[in-house]
Amino acid sequence: MTTTLQPLTGKRVILLGGSSGIGLATAKMAAAEGATVVIVSGNRHRVDQALKELPEGSEGYAVDLGKEENIRDFFSSTGRFDHLVYSAGENLVLSPIAQTDIRQAQEFLTIRFWGAFAAVKYSAQLINEGGSIGLTSGVASFRPGAGWSMASAICGAMEGFVRAMAVELSPIRVNCVVPGVIRTPLWDSMDPLERDKLFNQVSNNSLVKRVGLPDDVAEGFLYLMKQRNGTGQSLLIDGGAVLV
Repeated sequence: MTTTLQPLTGKRVILLGGSSGIGLATAKMAAAEGATVVIVSGNRHRVDQALKELPEGSEGYAVDLGKEENIRDFFSSTGRFDHLVYSAGENLVLSPIAQTDIRQAQEFLTIRFWGAFAAVKYSAQLINEGGSIGLTSGVASFRPGAGWSMASAICGAMEGFVRAMAVELSPIRVNCVVPGVIRTPLWDSMDPLERDKLFNQVSNNSLVKRVGLPDDVAEGFLYLMKQRNGTGQSLLIDGGAVLV
């Protein structure tokens, strides 16, 4: 049987949010399959540290993804490439709506949604034939909990955006990965005891009885790069969280 998956050998993959967590795990997997990877993050130190974990020839840039002009300027000098992955986001903060500062909540959209929007806006014309865009959502859009108002809103907006871009940017494939709770540095702003309580609860309630790891989600991003026929889709990688 002939495989329908495209190899990544010789492909160029740009990962915004690629210096840690899911982004770095995806960069490592893509590089291991022969891709040249370019990682982008707002923190120069984290970029430099991540490059030490990637093969020679990998590139890394410090770009403030909260500003449209910075994203525009970055893509003005990248040249053509094959796949875009956007997984950037700040530390998660959960709060009941009655205790939510709306102005502060609006800031969560800056990198997670508007940064992705700008990345697609300025990169789409640079993507080679057969290429793809992979964005990041989350299970809060399918199964929100108390305190997840902003997370749910952002994830729902991202999935709608993905479908719209799949139509508008055809034949570029545009999809998103929808992780459940994943053990990454994004949870570091939580009180350690509360974070451990959350992870234990997720593990106990999960159908697979474990908390997801960055590699689990990275495998999803690689699949979306390599497959040929799926676009406008949201790929759930959540340990069955939406089913229980």
